[in-house]
Amino acid sequence: MEPGSLFGGAVPDLGSFPPWLIRTFAVAFGLIWGSFLNVVIHRVPRGESVVRPASKCPHCGAPIRPWNNIPVLSWLLLRGKASCCGRPISPRYVLVEAAAGLIALAIVEVLVLPLPHDTSVLRATAVFLSSLALSLSLTAVAFIDLEHMIVPDVICYALTIVGLGTFSLRDTSWQDAIVSAGASFVFVWLVFGVLYRKLRGRTGMGLGDAKLLMVAGAWFGWKGAAFALMAGAVQATIATVLVLIVRGRIEEPEAVTRERHEILEQVAAIEDPQERAKVEQDLAADPIFETDSDGSALVRIPFGPFLSLAMIEYLLVGDALADRYLGWLSS
Repeated sequence: MEPGSLFGGAVPDLGSFPPWLIRTFAVAFGLIWGSFLNVVIHRVPRGESVVRPASKCPHCGAPIRPWNNIPVLSWLLLRGKASCCGRPISPRYVLVEAAAGLIALAIVEVLVLPLPHDTSVLRATAVFLSSLALSLSLTAVAFIDLEHMIVPDVICYALTIVGLGTFSLRDTSWQDAIVSAGASFVFVWLVFGVLYRKLRGRTGMGLGDAKLLMVAGAWFGWKGAAFALMAGAVQATIATVLVLIVRGRIEEPEAVTRERHEILEQVAAIEDPQERAKVEQDLAADPIFETDSDGSALVRIPFGPFLSLAMIEYLLVGDALADRYLGWLSS
């Protein structure tokens, strides 16, 4: 039997599996994890466990039956409404699930199938799983930041560790990964957090963005981090202009406004004046409590979604796009 056949050795190689089977598995696997991704997006900002309890209706709290929780298909069959109470289910759920399936397929097409046929299936699987973990986690970050304007530390730290631990799957060294991760964080924190605040009186980029760029450095080195920062800035600018053209103004996410009011009410309820003053001083350093000249809340553009998008672009397109993009900026 040929070495490339499925049972030709202890560990089969990539050529042992037909491409259609790999693509089908990838899409199904991505859709399943896309469903879990919705749980992460909903619960992580609220400090809830992503494991327990089981999925429930966001409106009435009724448990969701397994046959009503099939990715994409259930939302379409139910016509976007909950089976328990009939209330509308946000299109975000099906969008996230579909995006996860498409991302998984893109990873297979761009990063897995082009590998030599004699590549160990273990290495091919490691490339797929690590790339999917990065992409889906960044997708979760994007939606969380859009709604709550926060970048969860737990996701950034986990991605940084995974990136450092899988450097051998990419064209980088562990030294480059560690140095790039640390330098990326320090650069954003120092330039946009410290110096920008002293010059302009407000924060240019938050610590969450610095930690997200640290992820880019850990995965892709300095070039990937530079691409993420610059491509993210360009795409954020384009998106901002489009929003201003369509809506005429930038609106703060409803969840951020609600969370700010809740926090301010809790602070106002503190009876000890010294303790209340200390809490207010700590809150003043938080970007979501920064105010404009008239005392109103300063509306900010969440940068996490654009950094996340740029990192996924770099993962799929790689050095070729970075060289062209960075070269265009320097010309």
